[in-house]
Amino acid sequence: MLVRAAPPVDGGAILHRAASMSRVSTADAASAPSTPHTTTPFDDGAATAADPERENLTWELFGRAERELAAQIVASGWMPDLIIAIARGGLIPAGALGYAIGIKAMGAMNVEFYTGVGQTLEEPVILPPLMDASELPGKKVLVVDDVADSGKTLRMVMELLAHEGLDLGGQTVHVEARSAVIYRKPRSVFTPDYCWRETDKWINFPWSVLPVITPESLAQGRA
Repeated sequence: MLVRAAPPVDGGAILHRAASMSRVSTADAASAPSTPHTTTPFDDGAATAADPERENLTWELFGRAERELAAQIVASGWMPDLIIAIARGGLIPAGALGYAIGIKAMGAMNVEFYTGVGQTLEEPVILPPLMDASELPGKKVLVVDDVADSGKTLRMVMELLAHEGLDLGGQTVHVEARSAVIYRKPRSVFTPDYCWRETDKWINFPWSVLPVITPESLAQGRA
């Protein structure tokens, strides 16, 4: 396996500062790519008449978004060797992109920033299990998330991969990395390399819009 789980504390594990709050500089210019590849926004009913204040991404529209995002990546002439999903929001988009561009090598990085609706930590925190980064040097890595909302999560991850570098046995190694998201908010402090659409609306993703299924909800016949 190219990427595998590692113990929470490991000299060869990715993101050696993961046990701390992993803070980054507030200067965005050093970490944000200068020219993102974006599509032109269009009206296709993503915001429904019943809920015009929300961006409603259906499963069907998600499939279209992923194909168009994949086309951006291929058209740019840069192809990754590995896709890393930012969990949990980036897991489904990353998997779909992997199929769309033919990349089988996948990994995941568990990053927590939002603790509730409108509630965030001061800075994103990388949680265990950590990734083993020993095989990352020399690889081109595509980092995928569902949305660049504040942009702090992507900025931290990209800063660590591409700029600060990884601590591998006392040696700092930098990784060639780019980022892709379905949505970017105008307020985001980070500009991803690839973005399907920009919106300032609350986004309903098809995998998270429904209530969590619990034993209690099943007992009440609410699946």
